[in-house]
Amino acid sequence: MSDINPRAQQHADIRRAVRDVCRTFDGAYWQKIEKSSGYPEAFVQALTEAGWLAALIPEEYGGAGSSLTEASVILEEINRSGANSGACHAQMYIMGTVLRHGSPDQKRKYLPPIAAGQLRLQSFAVTEPSTGTDTTRTKTFAEKRGDRYIVNGQKVWISRVQHSDLMLLLARTTPSEQVTKRTDGLSVFLVDLREGGGKGLIVRPIENMVNHETNELFFDDFEVPAGNLIGEEGKGFRYILDGWNAERILIAAECIGDGYWFIDKARKYATERIVFDRPIGQNQGVQFPIAQAYANVRAADLMRYEGARLFDAGEPCGAEANLAKLLAADASWQAANVCLQTHGGFGFATEYDIERKFRETRLYQVAPITTNLILSFVGEHVLGMPRSF
Repeated sequence: MSDINPRAQQHADIRRAVRDVCRTFDGAYWQKIEKSSGYPEAFVQALTEAGWLAALIPEEYGGAGSSLTEASVILEEINRSGANSGACHAQMYIMGTVLRHGSPDQKRKYLPPIAAGQLRLQSFAVTEPSTGTDTTRTKTFAEKRGDRYIVNGQKVWISRVQHSDLMLLLARTTPSEQVTKRTDGLSVFLVDLREGGGKGLIVRPIENMVNHETNELFFDDFEVPAGNLIGEEGKGFRYILDGWNAERILIAAECIGDGYWFIDKARKYATERIVFDRPIGQNQGVQFPIAQAYANVRAADLMRYEGARLFDAGEPCGAEANLAKLLAADASWQAANVCLQTHGGFGFATEYDIERKFRETRLYQVAPITTNLILSFVGEHVLGMPRSF
């Protein structure tokens, strides 16, 4: 694979090692998974055994203790290889909530087996059908009764539940009418999914345009031990907000990986495809859109690194993290369109993998945060304009 990323020599050891793992899972593997609407179990297991999904766990708990910059390179290279890190990326950005706000006992109990690949923490239950991204209006309620919380409510678009052992759950623990600030009264719990089946938790898969395991969850007097509360009761919104910057940066890195993959595919095909006795890439109408897509991916990549640098330094990075995700999602989607257009009808053929990656990268215009919400954040909190909603 030729490198069109000028930063490819930075963190070269990580990039090479991740590519070595991903190389085993070629297009034929992903096409087979797509055809059966399956989960890439072998792929996720290989990444786990290689230690890449434990990158952000400190060494004292068996992880690599990597920086966010290094973690972003891992996810970039997974997508750059043509794979889909969406099957396992949440373990990266969910981890921060446990690392920063979990109790010493919780860390000792859960982090070592997660790092060793004995447990998966791949799911985060926040979104609800009637609230969407207005998280402060969460209705799922957890009532404390003795040494347990009793949870009732519903979540939607909750991914990887069927392939995860643990899940973070955001629920209201104080009625909204009893709090001063909308962000108060929400709590985060670490749920053991191995104990949930048939005991107050119903999981209903949602079929969707991407082969992405996601579900509706229904809680009916579902019990969570009080010891599984993360941090203080009622402070949960701050805990998840604390992890969103990392999530934005890591998702941006995935989009960067997608963008470079699409551009590489397009420029190779444009160079090799001969029509009217000349490579189609010699035509400006084909060449210039590919060059423009490359320029946009490069620009977004720089913002990704800036956001990660600030995060690793412990400096405020909300604007940079959000801008990185916005620019990278837009750049990868533009690159996807250019790649498909360059290939013409062949772009729709599953054997080229373009249509699969086309659908996968489209998701990031919507998830884990829509581009419109990022624009509203920039308008209000960066540019100082009135709140738009």
